[in-house]
Amino acid sequence: MLARLKLTALRDRLDGLLDEAAQGELSLRETLALLCRAEVSHREERRIQMGTSLAKFPHQCTLEGFDFAAQPSLDARQVRDLAACRWVANGDALLIQGPPGVGKTHLAIALGREAIRHGHSVLFAPATALVTTLVGGHAEGKLEQRLAQLAKPKLLIVDEFGYLPFEPAAAHLLFQLVSRRYERGSILITANRAVGDWGTVLGDEVVATAILDRLMHHSHVLTIRGDSYRLREKRRLGLFKATPAPASVGAS
Repeated sequence: MLARLKLTALRDRLDGLLDEAAQGELSLRETLALLCRAEVSHREERRIQMGTSLAKFPHQCTLEGFDFAAQPSLDARQVRDLAACRWVANGDALLIQGPPGVGKTHLAIALGREAIRHGHSVLFAPATALVTTLVGGHAEGKLEQRLAQLAKPKLLIVDEFGYLPFEPAAAHLLFQLVSRRYERGSILITANRAVGDWGTVLGDEVVATAILDRLMHHSHVLTIRGDSYRLREKRRLGLFKATPAPASVGAS
């Protein structure tokens, strides 16, 4: 009967759970609660595993594994508040900006995992791969299909925006994606360039302004002004000489 009802966790663990209930001298109501908790926990774990697989994270990162002490410019309380994922539920945007190597991708993945834990679908994509997908869809006459696919996840994470400039045609395609998701689905973008430089990155100031207008309407911003973890380790080992800190990356 458990198999027919697809209560697989109870089916597989029934004897052990009943023994646990007997040893604890649980009432019928308490025993039923124990059995239900086991099934719910199993389904929740399976849901998170499936959501994590579909998200296509390049590696696994957690907020517990982020070294906040190494980035004192970052407000840990703000990050933990974002981990509650109310911004995802509301369809807001989140911009994490700062120089290379300060942990932007780590935070993006960690917040993406929290979004999955809170019941939201997530897709992670490097900015260059995302643009390649859109350009390819446009060339093949499948742009609408690609836009629909990228609009479906509740949270879309676009990583490493600003490392490479885009062609103007690609910028227009990115605008279509942002417009499609505007006030419907959340976007998290990690960027090593200030928003004032997005026109240069996109190759079109007008399109950059239109994209930012939609992204910043309902948005949150995390700015990290710190040193690269990799360079810090090299300096500690004496492999790299200290250099003056670069100008901070900030919104304009």
